[in-house]
Amino acid sequence: MKAFHQIDVFTDQAYLGNALAVVMDASGLSDAQMQRFACWTNLSETTFLLPPTDPAADYRVRIFTPGGELPFAGHPTLGSCHAWLQAGGQPLGQDVVQQCAIGLVRIRREGPQLAFAAPPCQRSDIAPELLEGIRQALGLRPQQVLAAQKLDNGPQWHGLLLDDPQTVLALQPDHARLRELGTKVGVAAGYASASNTAHTGSDRLIARSNREARASRSPAAAEPAAADLEVRAFAAPIGVNEDPVTGSLNASLAQWLMAEGHMPTRYLASQGACLGRAGQVHLQRDASGQVWVGGQSVVCISGEVLL
Repeated sequence: MKAFHQIDVFTDQAYLGNALAVVMDASGLSDAQMQRFACWTNLSETTFLLPPTDPAADYRVRIFTPGGELPFAGHPTLGSCHAWLQAGGQPLGQDVVQQCAIGLVRIRREGPQLAFAAPPCQRSDIAPELLEGIRQALGLRPQQVLAAQKLDNGPQWHGLLLDDPQTVLALQPDHARLRELGTKVGVAAGYASASNTAHTGSDRLIARSNREARASRSPAAAEPAAADLEVRAFAAPIGVNEDPVTGSLNASLAQWLMAEGHMPTRYLASQGACLGRAGQVHLQRDASGQVWVGGQSVVCISGEVLL
């Protein structure tokens, strides 16, 4: 029997974020056992905590989707760290250091929030024919796509900046076509206040229209604070048509959109409204240029699992 938790990440209210299964001590489990359990939980990610092999790390994590193992992912990083700390984990230094396949990831504690240091992101143009295929699979008109980039911070995403948050919320993708293309797609659009802030450099403003738009989509999404960016993530190639709240995608989107001046250096992203969730992701770039990705987590289930 292994200690087990199910964590809701990027929310302070249970069942409104992104669920994560965490096996607290995966010592002795084979790759096949981990993959089988990840398929059984049928969550976007399941993590397995292990003793670190790097002396600089506090713990090691392996991250599995129903379709395979990931080198890094955002909500599993915050959720796993939350579970590790709740279980009495004591970091070697001020920050928690997580070891995963992509390397060492720093996680800092900010009151009730945890925030991870976004890994470096490689950006490149999307091949025109692939971009056209993605656009058609999403049912978008050419003028609705303002910018696009291939984003790689471990997981690879094809990021599209769209013209309006309502365009993002109204999408009904052809997931079978996205699976054929073999591409994970993240779409985003800024609310008017965030766009103004990015161009003026002033402090982040809150848009009332954001709260109204999200409330019209889902009653569960009406309570959290209004956000500056609306995000959705489609990952059919790994068995997840739409991910509720996605840390790795938000990390790479922030690195891209901040660098290009589309978003300010501090903003709040909303994700999950179309799935009845109300995920909130806090993005900030510090003076050194490091982007931090933060949010709260809550434990929904605790117990033991037979593996």
